[in-house]
Amino acid sequence: MTTPKLSRKRLNTRRFHDPKNYPYGFSRSGDFTIAESRALSEYGALLQALTDGVIEPASDSEEKILAVARGNALPQTLVERVWLKYLKRIHRVRPRGMHGCFATEPQSDAVDEDALPDFVPSENPES
Repeated sequence: MTTPKLSRKRLNTRRFHDPKNYPYGFSRSGDFTIAESRALSEYGALLQALTDGVIEPASDSEEKILAVARGNALPQTLVERVWLKYLKRIHRVRPRGMHGCFATEPQSDAVDEDALPDFVPSENPES
């Protein structure tokens, strides 16, 4: 089964939401202002399609948004700033522990036998 190609007109009218990272919506997350959440909801579907390569950029502003998303240009408009902020938020490293500790590797209690010095008991124990 193939997915139908999304048209630019459909992407412009489609509301963007991200239930995986923002299950209660952008405005309730606390990460975005009201204006940012509105811009993200309005233009996010088109921006997502652009950054994923589903559609090709059709204007200079879309080329600029791609450059900002790739880190080749600084954001200047509200849409560019909010899209960059969204990308940073969904790709951030989140604490895994209760107290905000970042887990890098699973720690084990096993002792490395090679790291321990050799112990040879003496023949004459002094009492």
